[in-house]
Formats: sequence, C-alpha cells, structure tokens
Amino acid sequence: MITLRKSNERGHANHGWLDARHTFSFADYYDPEHTGFRALRVINEDRVAPKMGFGTHPHRDMEIITYVIEGALQHRDSMGHSAIMQAGDVQRISAGSGIQHSEVNASASEPVHLLQIWLYPDHKNATPAYAEKSFAQAETGRLHLVASKAGRDGSLSINQDTDLWLGKLGAGDFAKHQLAASRHAWLQVITGDLDLNGETLHAGDAAQISDETGLRLAAKSPADFLLFDLN
Repeated sequence: MITLRKSNERGHANHGWLDARHTFSFADYYDPEHTGFRALRVINEDRVAPKMGFGTHPHRDMEIITYVIEGALQHRDSMGHSAIMQAGDVQRISAGSGIQHSEVNASASEPVHLLQIWLYPDHKNATPAYAEKSFAQAETGRLHLVASKAGRDGSLSINQDTDLWLGKLGAGDFAKHQLAASRHAWLQVITGDLDLNGETLHAGDAAQISDETGLRLAAKSPADFLLFDLN
C-alpha cells in the first residue's frame, strides 16, 4: 500500500528568517494523522536566511540526520565538532545521553536549503556521536546507502534498524529496491519528478509504503530523493 503525502499538505511555518515545511507534527504544527512513521519522527524542509539559524539548543535520545540541498550550514556542538556543510553533505548526530548544538547559515548573502530528519533510537542514553559524509559527487543513476544500523558499506552508522538511501536519477533513469517481509518504507522527493510503482511524485512530495515488496523508482526529470527502509 502506498499513501501519498503531498508537498502542499505539509505543515508550514514562516518566521521570516526561517521558512519551514513539516512532514510530521512539529513545534506549533500538530496533525494527529501525521505524527511520524515507524522510527521516523521528523522530516523538516528548511530554508534559512543568510547569517541566521538555530542558536545553541539541546537534544537527547534522537538520531538526527541533516542533508544540505543548497548553500552552506555552519555546525557547532558540545562534543567539540565544528564544520561548514556544503550542498550534498550529510551529517549524523546520535544525541544519546545529551548534546547541545547550533546550526547557522554560513553565508552572508545566500539562503541555505536543507532537510532535517529525526529518528527514534533503538535504545536510550547512548554515547553521543557525530559523523558526516559528502554525497555531492555521488554517481547518478543509482541508490547510495547513506546510513544504516551497522554502518555497512561505508555508510554512517545510526542507533536504529533503518537503511537510508539517497537516490540520484537522471531523466529516464530508474532504480529498484526490494523490501524484506514486514519492512516498511518512506520516500521523500527532494528535487524532480518521480514515478513510484505508478504513482507520480514531485519535489517535496512523499510516500508512505507498507505491504509492498518491490519498489520501482523512475525519474521523469532529473530527481534526487531519500528512501528510508524501516523496521
């Protein structure tokens, strides 16, 4: 079963310095029909004005994944990490027993466009951890494993039985993904137009997938997307 979550149906908050789209209930946006899916708790698509951002704030017991779509994002945290993430970079923070961090647009003139994702961990009070990896030069025409429970095949490790794939397809390209029995999936389109088993999705659209085995993803125009394979 495939259930679409259209881009224009998401929660929306415009704070001037921040324009945010909320796939699931977040902050002042609450929709009892969309409070998360499986281990997924948050998918926020944020556009942050130049030199603005999120001041130092705490997290705990959450796996936080940030994907920069356009622009540059400056990160600092209480573990001593400092980085400027560019388009195509993925960052993973396992907040575990507790961290503090800040995220600020590193540019004085251009906005930064990003996805921020939260997943519940499979256990609490884990040792906080940080990692990042660039997919800016990732090959077009296939799926790339971004994160996994065991950090297999060079992916970022997370404290959850979830495989996160980044798809980069040119117009006319397609990719296939097999879901194991009892597994579920969430597809989040970043850019372009995509066909998922006969369903058409555009930038910002998503699909909740259960009781399906074979997924066929075909790009009608150049498309980037995230595919979560969930327990």
